[in-house]
Amino acid sequence: MKRRMALAVPLLISALKATADSNNATEIQALLQAGACVFVMRHAETDSSIGDPPNFQLGDCRTQRNLNEAGRQQSHRLGQWFKTRQLRARAIQSSAWCRCRDTANLAFGTHTVLSALNSTFNSTHLPDPLTQSLRLRLKAVPVGEFEVWVTHQVNITALTGEFTAMGEALIVDAKGAVLARTTLF
Repeated sequence: MKRRMALAVPLLISALKATADSNNATEIQALLQAGACVFVMRHAETDSSIGDPPNFQLGDCRTQRNLNEAGRQQSHRLGQWFKTRQLRARAIQSSAWCRCRDTANLAFGTHTVLSALNSTFNSTHLPDPLTQSLRLRLKAVPVGEFEVWVTHQVNITALTGEFTAMGEALIVDAKGAVLARTTLF
């Protein structure tokens, strides 16, 4: 009897997680279709270091912390998720950092660099003006449309007050409220 219970518990947990993920996917899709929101995502997985190496150069990916294989696969899954649901963002915006640009390119095949999404980690740049710029842009997204922003944890926290893991996304409405959180990818 104990053995059956020991086998049943992981199956039950797995089934509950699959149901929760499925419901979250439906919720995310509905929110994006309704529009007037942004899918703001922390770049996909990188190595485990924090920040970038000393003396990194923004224009040289070899000097930055970049996506690892899991992050590249995660980016592909993200793109497939959007494609399967026929969800098309009105804009794909990215930080200029290679890990963000690569996440956007691998997922969507395109991006435009939006400097307000650039990292302020270990920077002399103040996040407030950048965050205000993002808030204004967020308010401009119309009903029935959404944008995708690929950025860094520090920017997401400044905008929403929430901490995100690599590859995690938030759906944020025009007022800056977090409507949903997902790691489906």
